[in-house]
Amino acid sequence: MRSTYPSSEPLATSAAEGPKHHSITELAREFDITPRTIRFYEDLGLLQPARVGRQRVYAPRDRTRLGLILRGKRLGFSLHEAKALVMMYESPADTEPQLQAFLQAIQAHRTHLEGQMADIRATLTELQAHEARCRALLAAEHQQAISLASP
Repeated sequence: MRSTYPSSEPLATSAAEGPKHHSITELAREFDITPRTIRFYEDLGLLQPARVGRQRVYAPRDRTRLGLILRGKRLGFSLHEAKALVMMYESPADTEPQLQAFLQAIQAHRTHLEGQMADIRATLTELQAHEARCRALLAAEHQQAISLASP
């Protein structure tokens, strides 16, 4: 359930007053993503901003969660996996199960990437062979054209 801040409370506060809250525009600018992306993560339950009237107000917790989600995406994790990572980050202090789950996710993802890398290497080798064959055929055609043009 979303909480709301009283409309008289400022969005940004000084360090002495407490943490700074962010607007959707500020977060979008900071993380170089669109507000639509942030709303999408909100719809998935990954972010839970408060509201001041119709305006979304993101707490430092939301900012941290957004950073973790985007880091997971950069590492190639699905949103489901990124959500699991965020949930692990916020769960109680019993870290061994969390770390084991995280290690399994990393190992599975690494195995997947290594498979993709092998496929890419094989494709590059094939492309190099086709490129060499095309260049050889072009050189042969060019040589034949020269020999036909010579008296």
